[in-house]
Amino acid sequence: MTTTTKATKKVLGYLPNDAPPFGQMVLLGFQHVLTMFPATVFCALFTGFHVSTVLFVAGMATVVALVLSKWRIGKFIPLFYGSSFSYLSAYLAITNAEWGVPASDDLIRTMQAGILVTGVINIVVGFIIKQVGKAAVDKVLPPVVTGSVAAVIGFGLGFAALDMAAANWLVAIVTLVVTILFSVYLRGKGFIGMIPILLGAIVGYIISYPFGLVDLSSVGAANWFVVPHITFPSFGGAMVVTAIFSIAIMCIATIPESTAHLYQISLYVDRFAEEIGEEKYELDQHIGFNLILDGIGDMVNGLFGSTAGTNYGENNSLMAITRNYSGPALIAAGVISMLLGFVGKLEALVGTVPLAVSGGLAIYLFGVIGMQGIALMVENKVNLFDARTLAVGATIMVVGIGGNIGYPNGFLPIPIFQGIFPGGLPAIATGAVAGILINAIFLIFKPAEETA
Repeated sequence: MTTTTKATKKVLGYLPNDAPPFGQMVLLGFQHVLTMFPATVFCALFTGFHVSTVLFVAGMATVVALVLSKWRIGKFIPLFYGSSFSYLSAYLAITNAEWGVPASDDLIRTMQAGILVTGVINIVVGFIIKQVGKAAVDKVLPPVVTGSVAAVIGFGLGFAALDMAAANWLVAIVTLVVTILFSVYLRGKGFIGMIPILLGAIVGYIISYPFGLVDLSSVGAANWFVVPHITFPSFGGAMVVTAIFSIAIMCIATIPESTAHLYQISLYVDRFAEEIGEEKYELDQHIGFNLILDGIGDMVNGLFGSTAGTNYGENNSLMAITRNYSGPALIAAGVISMLLGFVGKLEALVGTVPLAVSGGLAIYLFGVIGMQGIALMVENKVNLFDARTLAVGATIMVVGIGGNIGYPNGFLPIPIFQGIFPGGLPAIATGAVAGILINAIFLIFKPAEETA
């Protein structure tokens, strides 16, 4: 559909294949970047990745996915690819990063190996879904597995959030409270309701000044123009198997998340198309291809030194509010994100956010991740009175949360695996695999009542 047709129908908005006028496209793209910015940058600061690199590669992954979708199926799948919180605990287990301090290149390269494998798994699952359908995959990864893993990821990071907040409890608590208030009371109020995390960070930043927690000297010393810090993956070293295992297995949580986002955006797009008398896009028919795009995006991240990603629900909500589903506008957002990776003073400014402010944000963000895992199980009507379901969920929860909080860096010291995992088994990944294996036993050896 052309913008001219839209003008005659007096309907404001754009379908995925629509290209807004250039000026609008740039502004709409910048709005997308503002929406993805807080979460994507937070992941970099929290886990030891370089902010400039993450911004640059997130934009690149988004552009690649959009171009491939238009080339392969003839229509854009309008999604923005940013850093996923599902992998935070796996990164921290390897880097033990301090807030805002980039990890060594060797550690980043090791993590890139795991991120590349994550991309491969997503691509393989995408092809499997294209062949056998989503229902078959759901048997191996039922909601009790995916929901429990998501819950463990969030709650397992709880101590890390509190540890950051301890840098200044007053600043952290104020940041937490105002962010929650923004999230609740600005919801549905337009674009401002889409950025409560950014607003909370700004308030926390301002109140940190009287406590002497903000040091802007690094901003003045930074160059305006920098080249993103690109590194390439390494498959050598003692920790590489641990990195691959702990990072790659976390896609268990992002696969259902990505699928849900596709269903969500497909619903919005088709309703808007009906309203303006246009043909439906039916993007939800491309579940498998969507996961392949996710995998390609992660391979781009893994190749150039960025965090593993997923398509962003925040940007989906922004599109639903603004009725801007334009693929070209999202490509503009990707290009803008890439350009921001070359602004040195921006990276330096982001790095001045005090640890206590990040702790206040993290308490809320990580808690929401955990609650979303529970919500996933509720939405799918998981029967928690069933012995098999309880066994799967209980194992994942206790091994994942207990191991991640109770042992140094979240590694389980199990002697029989020390030859392969010299630092120990990563607790969350181990819990996830244990849950999958227990569920597989029930699929192979069906209980008597089910057989009857």
